[in-house]
Amino acid sequence: MSKYRVLNDEQVQSFLDNGYLVVHDSFDRSIANSWIEEAYQRLGYTKGDPGTWAKDIIWMDHKNRMPVRDIAPKAWDAILDVIGSEDRLETQVYGLPSGHFTTINSFEWSDSFIVNFRRGADSPWEPPSSKVSGWHKDGSYFRHYIDSREQALLTIVLWDDMRHQGGGTFIAPDSVRLMAKYLYEHPEGVDPHDFKFQEMIAQCTRFVELTGKQGDFVILHPFMLHASSQNVLGIPRFMSNPPIVLKEPMNLNRANPDDFSLLERATLHYLNLERLDFQPAAPRTAAWWPVN
Repeated sequence: MSKYRVLNDEQVQSFLDNGYLVVHDSFDRSIANSWIEEAYQRLGYTKGDPGTWAKDIIWMDHKNRMPVRDIAPKAWDAILDVIGSEDRLETQVYGLPSGHFTTINSFEWSDSFIVNFRRGADSPWEPPSSKVSGWHKDGSYFRHYIDSREQALLTIVLWDDMRHQGGGTFIAPDSVRLMAKYLYEHPEGVDPHDFKFQEMIAQCTRFVELTGKQGDFVILHPFMLHASSQNVLGIPRFMSNPPIVLKEPMNLNRANPDDFSLLERATLHYLNLERLDFQPAAPRTAAWWPVN
């Protein structure tokens, strides 16, 4: 009997080999469509009339929120499959300084959409490569360690279709191993501003443009370098990146190997290690605070 709720062998292997997996038909499309229609009203834009779209891309604040287990039970089960169990998830809601989102809550999804209406449509399409600018690892608000809990997973919710050349996220699967090695070699941790992403991406040879259908949910290893892309189609693309936060740092030295989560297994896999007794060489820091 499989230890996983919804993930199959192919998805598990993809996370181990490629640093990401895709879950299809993961959430209620009627809620997605309702939230998208409301988003146009909130923005004062008219759907189907590009003349009313004042900005090329917008990071929206949320109005609606729902538990992931209710809006997307399949996605919720996939998250738990990767991190191990619900009791490993942080239950406290955290606030962040002004930015693209104001709270971190692993248990909820919201309509804090990232809407790409036509960003980059005035330039020729540039496929994913090391020449593309903007490659990065998420997590601007904490010091990064090999076992960090603050951005345990990078996730992408496709609230509508993500088409080829339509603003899909670029990823570099071989960057996960490079980032794992880099963090392993820096037990004192790495300030988010000290990463040399362009040097790292120059060493990568595998690049993917993520595309998919409304209802798809992508789970990526937190070490995955990624970048935004142009929407030369000019068809609005609605997505979001709800973060997953753990109560405790990853445990890469569990006594029973069967107790390793898929996330921990993958991290050790990219380090070519069976286990790691990691102890940070500098204090952990995070620029967030509990919300009452």
